[in-house]
Amino acid sequence: MAVTTTENDMECGDGSETRTCVVLGGRGFLGRSLVTRLLRLGGWVVRIADSSSHSLQLDPSAASDSILSNALSSGQASFCHVDVRDTSQIIKVTEGAGVVFYMERTDLDTNDIYKCYKIIVQGAKNVINACQECKVRRLIYNSSADVVFDGSKDILLADESFSCPGKFPDVLIDLNLQAEGLIRLANNIDGLVTCVLRPSIAFGPGDTWFVPLLVDLAKSGLSKGFSFQFITGRGKNMSDFTYAENVAHAHICAAETLDSRIASVAGKVLLKSVAFFITNLEPMMFWEFASMILEGLGYQRPFIKVPIWMVAYIFSLLQHIHEKSQFKINKYSPHYIVQLASRTRTFDCSAAQKHLGYSPVIYLEDGVKSTIASFSHLAKGSLFMRHNNFKEQSKAAKLLGSGMVADVLLWRNVKRTLLCLLTLVSLFYWFFFCGRTFTSSVAKLLLLVTAILYGYGILSANIRFFAVKRISSSCFEIPESSVKSSLRSVSYMWNRGARHIKLLAKGEDWGKFTKWMLDYSLVVFVSSVVVFGFTAFFVYEQHEAVIDGLGLVVLYGVMASKELVRRSLPSPSPSPTHQS
Repeated sequence: MAVTTTENDMECGDGSETRTCVVLGGRGFLGRSLVTRLLRLGGWVVRIADSSSHSLQLDPSAASDSILSNALSSGQASFCHVDVRDTSQIIKVTEGAGVVFYMERTDLDTNDIYKCYKIIVQGAKNVINACQECKVRRLIYNSSADVVFDGSKDILLADESFSCPGKFPDVLIDLNLQAEGLIRLANNIDGLVTCVLRPSIAFGPGDTWFVPLLVDLAKSGLSKGFSFQFITGRGKNMSDFTYAENVAHAHICAAETLDSRIASVAGKVLLKSVAFFITNLEPMMFWEFASMILEGLGYQRPFIKVPIWMVAYIFSLLQHIHEKSQFKINKYSPHYIVQLASRTRTFDCSAAQKHLGYSPVIYLEDGVKSTIASFSHLAKGSLFMRHNNFKEQSKAAKLLGSGMVADVLLWRNVKRTLLCLLTLVSLFYWFFFCGRTFTSSVAKLLLLVTAILYGYGILSANIRFFAVKRISSSCFEIPESSVKSSLRSVSYMWNRGARHIKLLAKGEDWGKFTKWMLDYSLVVFVSSVVVFGFTAFFVYEQHEAVIDGLGLVVLYGVMASKELVRRSLPSPSPSPTHQS
């Protein structure tokens, strides 16, 4: 359930004063949550600024869009198209505003690094200049906890004193840190007070990255290979997650705190630390959280643990193949995804609690439920199909023809399977361990079958209480053409096999080689086939997802290794030209 204490509802004071704010990136994932919360609280005139050309398309069925639609009609909210690369556009929308919320862009083309730099880093410079020119008092920047994470080691309860690494697994994180640095340097210059918030793995309705990433990997062949049907590492790594509405709440808390000019925040303490970690204060295992989301949407819970080095090796090979680093999972590089999923990342949120008065307004469990409900369009089939999938044939059954053979080898009818297995074992013993030649064994077997059929034929139609079912004579009738065709095929295969085997033997070894092939290799081959047939298909059906996943892991590794070897070979030198 949501936290409903009085302290957490005092973000807007008594509502007697109407204040104007600008939300840059207000139609992005976190921007939408912030706009919705501001409008729900009341006391705010919200200017929504975004660069998307289709950013004001509203869904009347969505509660947040319904609130925004009413606010636009009443004049409590307005929308303006703003490109942060153009300072004049920012100045136009920020004039007269008391606070600017600068939200992270999530729709960037990561293959265009220059454009990303212009939007993230140069955009931050332009926002700072516009705020200073328009005498805006407060600027709150939404960064990310990723700026202190390079994947080289676990992070356990890191606070604001935790140093940022010099190298990042992804260029977007590097650019985000540069923008954050500019915002922090602008603090208390020309009357502008700045604050940076670092939420850890934000999620919620409208999420454009984390939840869609889980679903995409669960649906794709990639996940079956090594990602989200498989657990990277031991699966015990802890992570902090932050529900989107709690991120919005933290921004409003920061704006209120800066406005109140509390000495410990607007004075010396703020100069030393203006970046606050924001979490739900409920750290949990990363894979448990991912499983909650996936199971809620009807997908397989990850359960197979794959060593980190194996996944990292495959990704390294893929990175070599894609020299321009264009191989991405969603918007981040594969290495970042692996590190995020295998490392512990927890943060100390006490500074935000102490100096900003922040505490979550939505519990993690309720946030997960709300998120799952909002992504119902990505759910895997109906509830009935998710829990009653027994009618769907397995791959093993389809491979065996879905008939009697499948029922026997997959142990669907245990009595029939045991009877067939006993029969095959008896035949195996009859032909290979009775000390007779193959021909004499066949002859004796035919004689035994003939005697049994003769005895069956002379039985009376009724024996006490049992009726003896007669076998039609047509069952023993075989067309002459079929017999001749079968004999020709057997003769051809026998002669061809003998010819190929004879090529492998030399001189006097032929007799010994033939005897070894018949006495040993055939025994091993037949016994292996019997054991394989009655175990392999059954095991595959029981663990189909695991075996398919391991197969894909091996396949990806072999393909990537093959490509890497091919590219490392020297290119063939051109043939020399002959001068006349």
